[in-house]
Amino acid sequence: MTSRFKLGLLTSSLLVAAGSFAAPAMAQDQSDESAASDNQAIVVTGSRIARTDLSSTSPTAVVTAEEFLLSGATNVEQVLNTLPQVLPGVTSFSNNPGNGAATLNLRNLGAQRTLVLVNGRRWMFYDTNQIVDLNTIPQFLLEGVDVVTGGQSAVYGSDAIAGVVNFRLRQNIDGIILGGNYSLTGKGDGARYDVNFAIGTPFADGRGQVTIYGNYLRRESIFQGARAYSRFAAGDGCVRAGTTDRATGVGVSLGGALGTCVARGGEIGLVPGGSASTPIATLPGVGGGNGLIFNPTGGGTRPFLNPEDLYNFAPDNYLQLPQERYLFGGYGNFQITDGIEAYAEVSYVNSKVNQELAPTPGGIAASLQINSPFFNAGTQAALAAAATPADLALGRSTQNVGFRFNQSGPRNSSQGRSAFRIMTGLRGEIVSNINYDLYYMYSRTENTQFQQGNVSVSRYRATLETETVGGVTRCRDAAARAAGCVPLNVFGQGLADPAALRYVTINSTNLETSDLQNIVGSISGTLGSIFGNSEPIGFAVGGEYRRVSASYTPDTFLASGDVIGFNAGQPTGGNYNAKEVFAELRIPLVNESFIHRLELTGAARYSDYSLDNVGGVWTYAGGGEFAPIQDITFRGQYQRAVRAPNVQDLFGGQSVGFPQAIDPCSSRTPVALQTAAIRALCVANGVPAGNVFTTAVQPNQQIQAQFGGNPNLGEETSDTFTIGAVIRPSFIPRLNITVDYFNIKVKDTISTFGGGLNSALQLCFTVAQDLTNPICSIFAGQRNPTTGALGETSGGRNPPVLSANIAKLATSGVDIQVDYNIPLNFSLTGSDESRLTFFFLGTYLDEYRTTAVAAIPERVTIGEGTIALPKWRHTARLGYVDGPAQISLRWRYNGPGIDSRIINTFNGLVRTEQDPALFPNRRVGAFNYFDLTGSFAVTDNFQLTAGVNNLFNKTPVVLGTAQEQGNNVPGFYDPLGRDFFVSARLNF
Repeated sequence: MTSRFKLGLLTSSLLVAAGSFAAPAMAQDQSDESAASDNQAIVVTGSRIARTDLSSTSPTAVVTAEEFLLSGATNVEQVLNTLPQVLPGVTSFSNNPGNGAATLNLRNLGAQRTLVLVNGRRWMFYDTNQIVDLNTIPQFLLEGVDVVTGGQSAVYGSDAIAGVVNFRLRQNIDGIILGGNYSLTGKGDGARYDVNFAIGTPFADGRGQVTIYGNYLRRESIFQGARAYSRFAAGDGCVRAGTTDRATGVGVSLGGALGTCVARGGEIGLVPGGSASTPIATLPGVGGGNGLIFNPTGGGTRPFLNPEDLYNFAPDNYLQLPQERYLFGGYGNFQITDGIEAYAEVSYVNSKVNQELAPTPGGIAASLQINSPFFNAGTQAALAAAATPADLALGRSTQNVGFRFNQSGPRNSSQGRSAFRIMTGLRGEIVSNINYDLYYMYSRTENTQFQQGNVSVSRYRATLETETVGGVTRCRDAAARAAGCVPLNVFGQGLADPAALRYVTINSTNLETSDLQNIVGSISGTLGSIFGNSEPIGFAVGGEYRRVSASYTPDTFLASGDVIGFNAGQPTGGNYNAKEVFAELRIPLVNESFIHRLELTGAARYSDYSLDNVGGVWTYAGGGEFAPIQDITFRGQYQRAVRAPNVQDLFGGQSVGFPQAIDPCSSRTPVALQTAAIRALCVANGVPAGNVFTTAVQPNQQIQAQFGGNPNLGEETSDTFTIGAVIRPSFIPRLNITVDYFNIKVKDTISTFGGGLNSALQLCFTVAQDLTNPICSIFAGQRNPTTGALGETSGGRNPPVLSANIAKLATSGVDIQVDYNIPLNFSLTGSDESRLTFFFLGTYLDEYRTTAVAAIPERVTIGEGTIALPKWRHTARLGYVDGPAQISLRWRYNGPGIDSRIINTFNGLVRTEQDPALFPNRRVGAFNYFDLTGSFAVTDNFQLTAGVNNLFNKTPVVLGTAQEQGNNVPGFYDPLGRDFFVSARLNF
């Protein structure tokens, strides 16, 4: 089927199936009328206490199943990432960085601080960071998703710092449901195929219910080269005036410093970027200037031209990752006796996601044979001129060689993830209005990562270091020759011997596993009322046991560090457990007397962790609701929450690294910073007085240090305060308005110590200037007593730049939601029912702050928000329902932003604003996306839905490679352009 025919089919389907939704697609604290009918008690996310209405002291947004249908979503991330409370985490567009998963990042506080539940219970996580992969959740079975803001640790335990997202699956299915979805971009690529089924039936005269389900999903890839904005690697530069291409955003480079660009007649913009590692070898240290690049035919060289000779790596990267997923499961319940009901859930997922990067760049230092037959006379003379006397005496020249292994093909990482979860429990009524619930859950995830395109550093060097004996050029190292080493001719276009390429390239396999065991028992019910209220006091008490274990076993090749291509890794593994008790109370004080309602809520949990530095911790919450009249309710809550360190934080494999850094005590420190105060600090830190600000302290650009997890970590702690109002005016039926202010502060946040070695050095010596400050602790006793140098290779010790409880996070803002539907007194289809529906959800971001070292003051300027963190963001939907026909229009708005580098440039970690004039696209305007959807109930059992997302084909602004990837932030801005979908659902 051709792409043109596919587009025609989709367009025809859209016209045939006019569509929308029958109710607001999302609702925040729905009205009491939509709660449980006949006063049936239900449990609302954020509480374990059953109640007869859906009110809550915590701000809660509800995404209905209808929204997933109207959005054409095949994965839950596609809808949740459009909510203003959510910033995209890892998505289907996360190629580098990425890991084949889809994660949820509530309030931009990190996926590890967002607790994900399914049916109110913990779900399986996929890695050593203990994060849930949204690919494992059957979105086609969703009844709704509850997004609760703020720390919920008192109710649910660790990790609920930013909030809780609870996915509620449909229950009591009776019959067969068949569904399918097909999606295609406006360019005819990136197709997505999704088919699913669910079969449910009661049994044993209605005492039992069972549901089984299955799903198959296939998503095709799109490369960055398929879109104009991501086709070129673009970087900041001085652009020749009037040369910027409107489609790509890239202009002709004028060269020179940005600070003098305008004075030279240029303009700040984006210029062709790329990598100096090219498919033809370069010698950056030979010949002066930018060095030399070899001729395509080999042997000879010419000066390397920047940017003309840079390699454009962008087209080889995925923009949309391909995926294939199988998902099966089931759940059911059986009433054993009047007071005992057994229930169970089981789920299995197998998902394969590929990542693809440009061929491996190989820049290493090698001792080259000057008279190699790979070089002509001119090149040999240049190498000889650049050689040291010692090398020249041996006929060698040690030089950096740049090269990209295009002949070996791209780097590919295949993530094959299998996961299963089983949960079983008993529940029932002990006595009237007192219920119990006890369940056990076990889940396991295994991820096998197969990587192609890695190159061994040692083997690569051996193939470059040659000698000629008896007229035959061979690898100089005898042991390497015995292992199959063949000289590698990278000094031209496509000249490499296939045998040499096979020798240096190595495929690797990494294995990651994670296990979660959870036992929870609770008793809940009512205790009677006080002050003559009709509403009784509600309570819940219980206990929980949770055991977490995870491991990462890298290929022995990657663990050795002898690798370029993909990152080296160290083994990680560990486990811990927590024993917890909890209690929750809801006390109605006044109900329908002189005021409409007044109630207080409280919750507390004590957790005893097997981790020595966490031990026993308390979390708690307190809040209330006050409704002076039925039309308006005020609510507020304070919550203390914790996050225990995860396996990666604690047991992440430690390794020695050699990052580029500047020791402020060395000659590499700018002269302006070579002050008496810093000199005194250096001497106090162990640098001999005569060596301060000399090369003896730092002979190389790199400084050796220790990196990885830290078993001595403690817990993170957060304080959340929310206050708001729910307005349901009786004089405007069916109108609901909520306004909520949130303020979340996280302290003792776990992050890499000081933000990295170089940042820690600058913070200690140029910002804090106090060796008793925590940031300076990693440098105590680490220096060579003779030279003052850091690192074992320089005779000192390696500073431990490990994970630490040293940072802090804070965010605050306001959520606003409006739900309204209006019955109409006319119909275009002759039906008995028609109405307009309206939904609006927006977030105003007052402040968002990150501080890598809490002990050092900071100055924060948000401006109008960073590019992916705007001050204002909203989603809205307007719909028209007319009997079997529905149509809706969704409006997604991302407010204007500022290039984050302007406000996130640090002198140490004290934020300073850069000159905005030196940044292209420094102000990114607002983005408006419109999505049109239609649906038609052909019969009572058969429904067709079709739609187009990004109706007006809004394409991203080219922001350059300094952003996340693809010259943009593809999880935040729509990266694909116009996108069509058609779906069908059959019930019988």
